[in-house]
Formats: sequence, C-alpha cells, structure tokens
Amino acid sequence: MKVIGKIIKGLLVVAFLMIVCVSGIFIYKGYNMYKNAVEEMSIEDKVNEIRAKENYTKIEELPDIYLEAIISVEDHRFYEHWGVDVLATLRAAYNDIRAMSFVEGGSTITQQLAKNLYFTQEKKVERKVAEVFMAVELEKEYSKKDILELYVNSIYFGNNYYCVKDASMGYFGKEPGKMTEYESTLLAGIPNAPSVYALTANPDLAAQRQRQVLEKMIKYKYLTSEEAEKILE
Repeated sequence: MKVIGKIIKGLLVVAFLMIVCVSGIFIYKGYNMYKNAVEEMSIEDKVNEIRAKENYTKIEELPDIYLEAIISVEDHRFYEHWGVDVLATLRAAYNDIRAMSFVEGGSTITQQLAKNLYFTQEKKVERKVAEVFMAVELEKEYSKKDILELYVNSIYFGNNYYCVKDASMGYFGKEPGKMTEYESTLLAGIPNAPSVYALTANPDLAAQRQRQVLEKMIKYKYLTSEEAEKILE
C-alpha cells in the first residue's frame, strides 16, 4: 500500500507540474498578445476611435433601466471587481473543463470591451489571457462609467447594428434615450447571442431572452416582480 501511495503522490506531483507549465505557456502567450496589441495601437487611441463614431451615445443619454438591465444580465458584480470577476471565471473554467469545451465565458463587461477593442471572437486560451491583461489596464485608465459607456457603443446587436444608437434607431425607430422600459430590457438581451436574438430574425426568442433579463433584474434587486410583470403588459 505504501508503494501505491508513493506512486499516486508522484503522479499528482507530475500532474501539478504539468498544469503549472501549461498555464505558464498560456500566460506568456497571452501577455505577448496583449503587448503586441497595445503596441500596434494604444488603448487611448482605440478609445478615441470609438468615441469619434458618428452615433456614439453618452451614458447620460441612456435610460437607467437599460444600463441596469445590461449590468444584471452581463456582469452583476461590475461595480465591485477590478476588471475580472474571479468567481465567475472559476465557475466558467469548471464548467468548461466538465464539458471539455468552451461552453461558458465568465467574461466581465470590461473583458468584453477589451475583446471588442482588440481581439476576435475566436475562443482560444491565450486570447482569454490577453483579454484579462487588457481588462485590468482598462480599469486602471478609465472609470466604470467610461467603460460601461464604451461597452454599449461597441457591442453587436445583430442586423449590422454595432452600437446602442444604431440598434435603437434600427429596431425601434427612436433615439436610445427615448426607449421605453419594455424596449430597453428587450434590447439589453440581444448582445448575448445577436444572431439568435436579433428582433428581425427571431422575435419570439428575443422575447424569451427579455424574460431572462427581467429575472436577473429581480434577482439583483433592480426591479420587483410586480414591476417586471408591468413592463411586459
């Protein structure tokens, strides 16, 4: 039994060392990806590029319920973390390992902004690592208000709408600030899977997603159940 125990301990040590080595390789590759990206174009220049868009919308021009819906469904600890939600990342890693596939991202709003500014949608470990480095840098340089504002001006809403104003004008025919509570919560659910929830493609699925958004808003105390039901009337 002692021999078997030593063998098991030895295998565990080897497995641990392999994990450390593999993790180190991905961290090294991810850091290089991050460094190469910011050397090609600085974060400041990228941000200015987004802000220079014709349909860029200031956060003050957006309904509060829309912003609350986005935070509830995308990153409910947005105001608490430093760019990376460790709990969400660990949960996503656990679920990905169980499924042996990228089934859950765990990305914060800041990480999603980093991806939108610099990286592709390709699911690679080193890209996720680069995204983390970029998110931390964004949090150092910009306020939460700035990050949320940049996020809603750089996400995809389906139907070739790449910012909140394009989506609001395209789907509802109105400025974002004039969206109703119903429209705000409906629009907030689309970026999770734009090709699935685009209103022109799958209005029924978009409505189902809206209910999920409202459930999250109830869970995180932005709405009561009665207020959520009234929105859907």
